[in-house]
Amino acid sequence: MHLDPDYLRKHYSLLSDEALLAVDRADLVEMAQKILEEEIGRRDLSTPRTYASPPDDEPEIGLDAAGDGDQPAWLEDAAEVYSIVDHPGTGPDAANAHDVLEAAGIPCYLDLYEIPKEKSASPEPTHRWRLMVPGKLNLRATSVLERDIFNPDFEPTWKAHLESLSDAELRAMNPQVAFCGLFDRIERVNRVYAEELARRRLKSE
Repeated sequence: MHLDPDYLRKHYSLLSDEALLAVDRADLVEMAQKILEEEIGRRDLSTPRTYASPPDDEPEIGLDAAGDGDQPAWLEDAAEVYSIVDHPGTGPDAANAHDVLEAAGIPCYLDLYEIPKEKSASPEPTHRWRLMVPGKLNLRATSVLERDIFNPDFEPTWKAHLESLSDAELRAMNPQVAFCGLFDRIERVNRVYAEELARRRLKSE
């Protein structure tokens, strides 16, 4: 049977990290082995990821940001800022969100949570990735993810929408009206922050 290398690359790219590492190389021909190793190397998965074994009544917990398997002390009061169901290809998405927060200097912990059977759609999903941060950093972490992940994804959609408008429609377009909720939130954030500073008789740094 003829193997299509492009198909194999796409197939491996859609697998989760765990599914990719679980592929038995002994069952592959040389070309497939090479493409598999390329994908593992691209994701920097040369060292297989392992997961701690929690008690039977607790959710499954993965490696923390340091990669040593220890749970951070702040995890008990942590806030979930990102969540994605574990389907082929979603592992890299969760890892990307983790890397974004880590680059911003925000402590974070990524785990693979087992969805309780009574809450899981049959037959899948059974797990989801959860990105946790210290509770007091919840707002900051959420905003960083919006800025570095979701806003760049939104920009081409907004650009395409504007390009679809006629000249008259574009001139009539007012971003502050189209995104009135967003502009209102920014105004409220600044106002309430200034009021709290004034209440404490503090000056902003």
